[in-house]
Amino acid sequence: MRRRIVLFVNVSLDGYFEGPDHDLSWHQVDDEVHTHFNRELARMGGFVSGRRTHELMASFWPTADQDPAADGPMAEFAGIWRAMPKTVFSRTLDHADWNTTIVREVTPETVAALTAGPGGDLSLSGAELAESFLALDLIDEFRIYVHPVVLGRGTLLFRPIDHSVPLTLTDTHRFTNGVTLLHYARGGPSPLD
Repeated sequence: MRRRIVLFVNVSLDGYFEGPDHDLSWHQVDDEVHTHFNRELARMGGFVSGRRTHELMASFWPTADQDPAADGPMAEFAGIWRAMPKTVFSRTLDHADWNTTIVREVTPETVAALTAGPGGDLSLSGAELAESFLALDLIDEFRIYVHPVVLGRGTLLFRPIDHSVPLTLTDTHRFTNGVTLLHYARGGPSPLD
C-alpha cells in the first residue's frame, strides 16, 4: 500500500494562496484551527514542499517553541515540524537541515519513490509545487481551508491545467472563526497505483 499525497492549503474565498508580496497576514489560524492542523499533520509520514515554503518554515519553526510568548498549539507544532521527515523539491537548493531531503524534479517516478517509502501519508504544501503535482495528477486528497476573506489579488492556488480532476467531497468542517475545511479525495485511480 503506497502513501497518499495530501494537499493541505489555506486559501481566501476568491482562491488566493497568498496576498501580494507573499502576504499571509490574512490567515485566521486561531488556537482551534492550529490544534486541528497539529492533530492532522502529526499523523503524516512526512512534509513535502517547494524551496520557498521550506525556507519560510525553516526560518521560524525550529525555535518557535523557545519563545516564551508561544502558545500551546504553536509550541506543539514546532516539535512536530522538527521531528517530521521533510522533502523539498528544488532545482537550486544545495543543502537543507532539519531532517530534509532535496529532490530536484517533480516526475511520476520521483513521487512514486516517495509514496513507496515507509510511514504515513505525505503532506504537500506550497502553491507552485501543488501546481506541478496537479499537472501530473499526483494529488490524492485536497484539504482546502477556506478563510472568510476576499483578497482580490495575490497568488492563485490553482492556475489553468490541461485536464480536469474529478473529486469526491468526503468531509466539511466549519471552525468557530469562520474558516471552513473542504476535504476532497480523487475521484478515480492515481497514475501511481
